[in-house]
Amino acid sequence: MAHMDIYEDARTVSRADLAAWLRQLANQLESDGRVYYGAAGAVAVADKVRCELEIERESETEFSVEIEFSWTQPAPVKAADEEKTAKDDDAAEEQDADEAPEATPQA
Repeated sequence: MAHMDIYEDARTVSRADLAAWLRQLANQLESDGRVYYGAAGAVAVADKVRCELEIERESETEFSVEIEFSWTQPAPVKAADEEKTAKDDDAAEEQDADEAPEATPQA
């Protein structure tokens, strides 16, 4: 899948509001491992993440701090793999049935 932006928000806030937002984000990560965004969006964060902190001086009077974390979700099982597994399970059941002793009718 190609790169796709899910959500972006940029605004000017007070230092206190920024701190509150960072605490809220930290609480979300700690409590249920999700980051909530927008009206009803959320993304699950893996247990292990790659983190970056970058502090730059943009000009004589401007600085920036970037916090980035990323992770990889495990690849989903492909439909063909699921189908193969189901066929293998069916074949194993048939083999077990073939190996079971046949019942002889009682007279």
